[in-house]
Amino acid sequence: QVQLVESGGGLVQAGGSLRLSCAASGRTFGSYAMGWFRQAPGEERYFLAAISRFDSSTHYADSVKGRFTISRDNVQNTVYLQMNGLKPEDTAVYYCAAALIRLNVAISNYYYTRREAYDYWGQGTQVTVSS
Repeated sequence: QVQLVESGGGLVQAGGSLRLSCAASGRTFGSYAMGWFRQAPGEERYFLAAISRFDSSTHYADSVKGRFTISRDNVQNTVYLQMNGLKPEDTAVYYCAAALIRLNVAISNYYYTRREAYDYWGQGTQVTVSS
């Protein structure tokens, strides 16, 4: 079982940056692909970025390519989302999630963009971007 706790959200002006962290419990962190999703009020939770089990392979939604960077530290059992060039449209609750690795499914596969792929979720951290 994996427990996830997000942190690092807050209020930032448009054009600014935030670094979100997601701390995972247990020794099974390396057995999971990790993803970030966000959900604005009245909207569905949707995919932002994912990172593979052992290497640096990543996959991003088109809306955040070039602005957001996902990374992970398997020693500290933490995944990060560096967010630059923030826009008011980025305002949402941001969630990290863990998906049990499936053999022969690349991180770029659309499988990891679906909420159903992920077994564990954090409680979310609010990001508010002011204009």
